[in-house]
Amino acid sequence: MAVGKDNTEIVKARIDKRDYRRIVLGNSLQALLISDPDTDKCAASMSVGVGYFSDPAGLEGLAHFLEHMLFYASEKYPVEDSYSKYITEHGGSTNAFTSSENTNYFFDVNTDGFEEALDRFAQFFTKPLMSADATMREIKAIDSENQKNLLSDGWRMNQLQKHLTAEDHPYHKFSTGNWDTLEVRPKAKGIDTRNELIKFHEENYSANLMHLVVYTNESLDKIQNLVEEKFRDIRNTNRDYFRTSGQPCKPDHLQIVVRTVPIKQGHKLRVVWPVTPEILHYMEGPSRYLAHLIGHEGEGSLYYILKKLGWATSLSAGESDLSLDFSFFKVVIDLTDAGHEHMQDIVGLLFKYIKLLQQSGVCKWIFEELSAVCETKFHYQDKIPPSDYVVNIASNMQYYPPKDWLVGSSLPSKFSPSVIQMVLDQLSPNNVRIFWESKNFQGHTDKVEPWYGTAYSIEKITASTIQGWVLSAPNENVHLPAPNKFIPTDLSLKVAPEKVKFPVLLSRSSYSALWYKPDTLFSTPKAYVKINFNCPYAGNSPEAEILTHIFTQLLMDYLNDNAYYAQVAGLYYSISHTDAGFQVNLLGYNHKLRILLETIVEEIATFRVKTDRFSVIKETVTKEYQNFKYQQPYQQAMYYCSLILQDQTWPWVEQLEVLPALQAEDLAKFVPVMLSRTFLECYVAGNIESQEAEAMTVHIEDVLFKCSKPLCQPLFPSQHLTNRVAKLESGINYFYPSECLNPNEENSALVHYIQVGRDDFKLNAKLQLFALVAKQPTFHQLRSVEQLGYITVLMQRNDCGVRGLQFIIQSTVKAPGSIQERVEAFLKMFETKLNEMTIEEFKSNVNALIDMKLEKHKNLREESTFFWREVNDGTLRFDRRDFEIEELRKLTLEELIDFFNEYVKVGALRKRTLSVRVHGKLHSSEYKSEASEPHLARIDNIFAFRKSQSLYGSFKGLSGQMKF
Repeated sequence: MAVGKDNTEIVKARIDKRDYRRIVLGNSLQALLISDPDTDKCAASMSVGVGYFSDPAGLEGLAHFLEHMLFYASEKYPVEDSYSKYITEHGGSTNAFTSSENTNYFFDVNTDGFEEALDRFAQFFTKPLMSADATMREIKAIDSENQKNLLSDGWRMNQLQKHLTAEDHPYHKFSTGNWDTLEVRPKAKGIDTRNELIKFHEENYSANLMHLVVYTNESLDKIQNLVEEKFRDIRNTNRDYFRTSGQPCKPDHLQIVVRTVPIKQGHKLRVVWPVTPEILHYMEGPSRYLAHLIGHEGEGSLYYILKKLGWATSLSAGESDLSLDFSFFKVVIDLTDAGHEHMQDIVGLLFKYIKLLQQSGVCKWIFEELSAVCETKFHYQDKIPPSDYVVNIASNMQYYPPKDWLVGSSLPSKFSPSVIQMVLDQLSPNNVRIFWESKNFQGHTDKVEPWYGTAYSIEKITASTIQGWVLSAPNENVHLPAPNKFIPTDLSLKVAPEKVKFPVLLSRSSYSALWYKPDTLFSTPKAYVKINFNCPYAGNSPEAEILTHIFTQLLMDYLNDNAYYAQVAGLYYSISHTDAGFQVNLLGYNHKLRILLETIVEEIATFRVKTDRFSVIKETVTKEYQNFKYQQPYQQAMYYCSLILQDQTWPWVEQLEVLPALQAEDLAKFVPVMLSRTFLECYVAGNIESQEAEAMTVHIEDVLFKCSKPLCQPLFPSQHLTNRVAKLESGINYFYPSECLNPNEENSALVHYIQVGRDDFKLNAKLQLFALVAKQPTFHQLRSVEQLGYITVLMQRNDCGVRGLQFIIQSTVKAPGSIQERVEAFLKMFETKLNEMTIEEFKSNVNALIDMKLEKHKNLREESTFFWREVNDGTLRFDRRDFEIEELRKLTLEELIDFFNEYVKVGALRKRTLSVRVHGKLHSSEYKSEASEPHLARIDNIFAFRKSQSLYGSFKGLSGQMKF
């Protein structure tokens, strides 16, 4: 059969200049080809229409296991892990994921490496090798991945919802697999997992179930030739898609309240209904319409009422578990302690709101407003990294007709009251499932979910019970949202006066500095604004830092009733605390951005503490700090590493200690003091003219500094922020041992940090090249071969302009001290490889890194994040990439080896290292016996250590005294 070209016109965004073509290969594989002459990264994604729903009984996790195994080797490329090595050496990345009905494989790579990368990728689906040795090792990796999830509330609650469904429905299955399901149980039954794996691949990986997306800078004809050549040999067995037998819930699984015990502090309510999948009516968007209203946060909404009553801190609504045969509509509410005591009232209010929707009928103006917002979002969407783009589209291809492959369900355009009404009618008391999470249920449950060990109990309820809750719920005035005044109507583009490559300092005063960068790349009607409030009194004690945090949360809370409309309309904002104050961020359509910014500034200027809201926010912040101990061990290790290195930071335990005593009046006294000395660092970018940017800054200065009773005064020269980092001593290997804060955590972790030095283009170039060269061998040796743990990473680290490397490894199989020995053994082995590196290999890696540095920013957020880092660190090298590329071009192999010998090599005289060891319960005995080893210096007290170290000079701190 010849390749079929399809002339279907694929709907694309107005500003999208890329070319698209759909083809069908002779083996029935469908492909979408994307030509983007401007791209500097190429990508591909293959979605195979087979997921864990197809796992054979008694081999849970087989589809996920196969996803792991295909990365190893193929007949054409038999060297283990050579695919990942090739991708990494050509500036790319690769990954995959398994969902219920499909498995998605994807990669991106520099343009010059694409053709061979695609050939290697195609072999996954043509003739993969699944060696017996790799099979056993990768079962251990799957088990390590599952271990990582065992204490995650997200994974636990998801599996519990699946557990309480029909056992013969695939939704009931355990998706990831573990050592038990892939090794112990099959072995006991005489089943060879590897044989089952090969059989599963042969039976299910049929070309007619595959959808490929290829994204390059070549012409469509060239891409088509490549795809035909490389993918035509995939077998087509004309396999049918796996279809499920309707909804997974039998009557027993409906009208239930499930009380369950989470790992973390806090109470959560998940109200769930089985509904008709929106995918069958994606043009009508019934679940999107209902989610917009039930999840609304403006005045009169369900959330607004719950917040006013002090019962909830967040609410979200929408469809989940996408499938052609079933789906669920979920309302998820984070409850306060008081809200937990009013669960029945909250469910009553939810059904009251649903009744309001029934009585109001389906509103045409609301649908049209929602449709208009979606249309603007689609047509002015930002470019995203090619790897993300191809994954999104490949995931759509299994479910939507070709013309809507780019759109998916994002453009509801057909107003159909009957379709929306049909789904609304399904949100009834007759088929509701209520999952109620709280630590308060500990000791009051009688059942255990088998895969994650989650404790729960079930209570049956009736529709009349819920009707009683509705009648006894508070008599609050819920109503539909008002028309949205934040929807942009002016989407015109401003003319940038010239091709400005870097931000410029538009103005500086004793009050503020304004950096400005007009949009010269993206041609979208969007802007990015960041305002850093540098307030020295905000971070000078644990109390001050906590009060600043509560202040920012309260600001967000006060703004929400009105500013939520801005978010619905595509204008996003956040206020968050920083080490030296707080920052305001805005990103979205520029048309109404100024209105939102002025609203935020007015809220800061007129801030008053509302006692009831203070109590709610304090409770939320307290739980946030209490839950720190449930972070993954590697995250705890990274936190300790930052605490040791960064001067003027306070530990979370001290903040948690001062929290209970803080009262509303403490915040009321603190805020004027915090704001009394302030310097504003502003960054404005995008579709905004320089005089607009200046007018914004002038307005903020007028409100805060120049009114009759100014809230803020300029900083004294001595108060300007400095970012200082501890300078580790050469030749000393420091280590900080700790126990995992969660006593039930089995994983341990090591962060092995190698400090290199202060920001310097030549040094940076060497460090970055070494990190690129060593990244994949680290993963291969420590994760694939030695199977230390699923999380195994080598990455660069940048603390306020001080650069270094860090190995991050989480493991159940070895204690942190033993992991460190394996890292050092790896570095000794890698030393030999580095010394044997050919000039050609060296040049290839240099070119790959240069290509990565030449990669253009995809969107305004990405560009602004890059430039803001320079402002925030104080380095101000907006042209950094140009200079680092220049240094890379001059670099020799000998210089790279010298860099390794001086900074990284085990035993190097100038090497500066810090190892943070977090011990899980499997290795607690090692923690107790951890003593200073001859070649290691133990840190017992972080703060005594920090005070004893010299500090690197700060790049920041002179902003108030600079002359321009």
